[in-house]
Amino acid sequence: MISREMLLLGKEPSVIRQIFEYSRKRKDEIGADKVFDFSLGNPSIPAPKAVNETITRLVSSLPSTYLHGYTSAQGDMGVRTKIAHNIENRFNCECKAENIYMTCGAAASLTITLKAMVSGNEDEIIILAPYFPEYKVFIANAGAKAVEVKCKADTFSLDIAAIEKAINKNTKGIIINSPNNPSGVVFSKEELEELAGLLEAKQNEYGTEIYIISDEPYRELVYGDKTPTFIPKLYNNTVVCYSYSKSLSLPGERIGYIFVSPLLKDSEDFFAAVCGAGRSLGFVCAPSLLQRVVAECDGTASDIGEYDKNRRLLYNSLTAMGYEAASPDGAFYLFVKSLEADAAAFCERAKKYELLLVPSDSFGVEGYVRIAYCVSYEQTENSLPAFKALYQEYKGEK
Repeated sequence: MISREMLLLGKEPSVIRQIFEYSRKRKDEIGADKVFDFSLGNPSIPAPKAVNETITRLVSSLPSTYLHGYTSAQGDMGVRTKIAHNIENRFNCECKAENIYMTCGAAASLTITLKAMVSGNEDEIIILAPYFPEYKVFIANAGAKAVEVKCKADTFSLDIAAIEKAINKNTKGIIINSPNNPSGVVFSKEELEELAGLLEAKQNEYGTEIYIISDEPYRELVYGDKTPTFIPKLYNNTVVCYSYSKSLSLPGERIGYIFVSPLLKDSEDFFAAVCGAGRSLGFVCAPSLLQRVVAECDGTASDIGEYDKNRRLLYNSLTAMGYEAASPDGAFYLFVKSLEADAAAFCERAKKYELLLVPSDSFGVEGYVRIAYCVSYEQTENSLPAFKALYQEYKGEK
């Protein structure tokens, strides 16, 4: 007898993936240039030149058995040392190799971290809507309960009062994703400081540890003068889950790390639990070649100028047409208010114009759609008449 829970999960793929598969079929039918697919957060900007150069150099200069052989379960010590050194230099934050666990991307980082911290099915993890849909899957797999708290309407900034109401003696952690998927919002230092103060007070009130899990795949993707706050500088009980998928345009290579702050209470034991969780889940020895590549390229990022061009074109054009949207300061997503209450129905109607958008329901918010603008500028520009026609259709009905 197979697991019914896993059967249902496998038969109900994510909405984003369903739309992506529809896109592939539609492109085969009418041509890729006629389909405006904004569904998947798949980077369209090439990896930095340094990435390919590093791969070439490593492959040509190191013995194959060494380069492609096993590293330590938690990652190569030299790699972890380099990444820790870079964290110290970039963020003026204490970090040693012993605080770094190399992973197969952010998904592995999150699942390992949750598995390490959850000790019973009464444990609760707060997720802030809008949120990445897989958070709920990861939390359930760890044996905990996901508690949804909505961010402030329209701005999608932190609602500290709502978070305070959600915290109780069973609260084990809260996931922070800034820049945010799907809104593109970057949480301000001031609101994160307020959150840190609240969590400190609640820890003292309940005599428990409440962890911040800082999910940071978009840390380097910010625009203008925005700078994401490095949360371990504000709050001791922080674990950072990082991925190079977006910063180095390497989503298919699945490489990232966990940083357990040395200021976290019983940090060494927590890191040991991370190692145990990685072992339990089978996430040991992240891809060895990629470990060494990211160690050389850590702190660099792809040129996000093309994303910025798309961001400004879409936001300015759509709001000029009459759409309402959250102003994105990071990542490569635009969160636009649906022209009807049912976002899924709106997305179905958008397909008439070959616009493939993601309804917000799976992100924990109703009445919005996510537009992933990590596509070519040409596609972005060519999609504007379709967005206008869609808007006019709704306006005409009213």
